[in-house]
Amino acid sequence: MDWDKLRLFYIVADSGSFTTASNRLNMSQSALSRQIKSLEDSIGVSLFTRHARGIVLTSEGEKLFNTANDVYHKIEATEDSLQEDKEKPIGRLRVTTTVTFGAYWLTPRLKDFTDAYPGIELQLLLSDDDMDLAAGDADIAIRFHAPEQADLIQKFLTPIYHNLYSSPDYVNEKGMPTTAEDLNHHNLIVYGDLAPTEIKNVNWVLKRGAGNFKRRPLVAVNSLFGVLEAVRAGMGIAALPDYLVQQDQSVVRILPNEDGPAFEAYFVYAKELRGSPRINAFRDFLLKKIDEATKQSLKFDTRDGQ
Repeated sequence: MDWDKLRLFYIVADSGSFTTASNRLNMSQSALSRQIKSLEDSIGVSLFTRHARGIVLTSEGEKLFNTANDVYHKIEATEDSLQEDKEKPIGRLRVTTTVTFGAYWLTPRLKDFTDAYPGIELQLLLSDDDMDLAAGDADIAIRFHAPEQADLIQKFLTPIYHNLYSSPDYVNEKGMPTTAEDLNHHNLIVYGDLAPTEIKNVNWVLKRGAGNFKRRPLVAVNSLFGVLEAVRAGMGIAALPDYLVQQDQSVVRILPNEDGPAFEAYFVYAKELRGSPRINAFRDFLLKKIDEATKQSLKFDTRDGQ
């Protein structure tokens, strides 16, 4: 099978249209169509079903795309590895993590990394869905659960604690609860029904100390940013990760003796990248920043909101 034609096929399938693919490749649609037709003739199957609104992969096309996807990303990773200077890491590095952690905690700390490694082209991919590292969708993942795939390497980073918070205005209006049972008489804000499996206990505020009383949330929001903003607005009490509210003077810790669940954070990457200077550099950077944040939290203890 001609690799050049297979590469063109991959880009067409990945783009979803000949128009987009021809722009990516800087070649005419007619020339691209001829190459794909030649590939189909050489293997004796149709790879696309063409219709007025675009193209759809046939079942044979799906099989070939899955293989081409693996090959394409492995070649990219190999190229990055071959070009990399062992003493001075260079090349593309794609890091994926959740939207909230990536936007609020990680991004503000990345300047130190980019200053230290100007030869690394850093890409941050924020998504609450796990990207497929084995398929090459990203190089590194920071996840809040241990990976299930055997072909991934994982390193435990830190526990992420979730505790109860509200705004000072809410406490002034509704009073400060002194026991978990008091939560039966307070407005509660929770994460929406679509909470990922790895943080399924994030809504523990609905059960802690409730006894036989069935608590109903005032509002459910499927975004930690949204939950935080509802808390800041004085709507009620919610469980939030400590990293999101550390040093935030607009919220106070509620029931400091009621520790919430901890979710474990992991540094994850594919076995093919073992020993990569880029991977090692980012891992060491991340561990340093976590250590700094841990020491900082001792000065600004979120347990009492100070």
